Amino acid sequence: MFDDLRPHLVELRKRLGISVLAVIIMSIIMWNFHDALLAWITAPLVDALTATAKISRKAAMGMIVTRELSEAFFVAMKVSFFAGLLLALPVILSQVWLFIAPGLYTNEKKMMIPIVVGGTGMFLMGAAFAYYFVTPIGFAFFIEFGSASFVPMYNIGEYVEFFTKILFGFGLAFELPVVCYFLALLGLIDDKMMKDFFRYAIVLIFVIAAILTPPDVISQILMALPLILLYGISILIVQAVNPAPKEEPESDYEDEEETID
Repeated sequence: MFDDLRPHLVELRKRLGISVLAVIIMSIIMWNFHDALLAWITAPLVDALTATAKISRKAAMGMIVTRELSEAFFVAMKVSFFAGLLLALPVILSQVWLFIAPGLYTNEKKMMIPIVVGGTGMFLMGAAFAYYFVTPIGFAFFIEFGSASFVPMYNIGEYVEFFTKILFGFGLAFELPVVCYFLALLGLIDDKMMKDFFRYAIVLIFVIAAILTPPDVISQILMALPLILLYGISILIVQAVNPAPKEEPESDYEDEEETID
């Protein structure tokens, strides 16, 4: 049995190696731009702090601080890795597909490009939704809540961890239509199955939102609502790719035969 699995393990190690190498190379490249990346990452927080200070006269302008001597260096490394992982995403998705492809039919292999492009696009769409919509609302709420009584001081390391968790969480959550498309392409799900599972999906979506987002209700709700919408869109996609077979109604002739018998 192990001999049968060995070729697959070798192939898996190869695909993982290429993916890791792509992330490392991209991270090294993005290290040269870590100052610009940090400015982009902290922009939503700075804007929220500025807006709060202007609106409320009692609120003091907060600041972003470091607590350790080496923290700025490791934050720059983390940001570079974060950007490198995003840039390497097409390579990672293509390697996942190439690992799965040998077990697929020819017509299924042709869908590699749409799945890689679609998966990358949906991830970036989810990250953009988090950056331009979720973080401004969430940061403004939390800053306004406590700034009247306290001076906001945010640790850069904790903030970057919080920020990347939100962006990656939303990016992964927005992959739902792509995953459903792939499963429908393999014939594993159809639209009827997804419609029947809808009530349970809502509960599961809120659980996933609680796992992928920081422990606050606002982020969880802001993730759960678009996920429910994406689930509805996924039903339409699955219906177009692998519709459930229509149930044929029993004819009157068959009913008459049963009555005669």
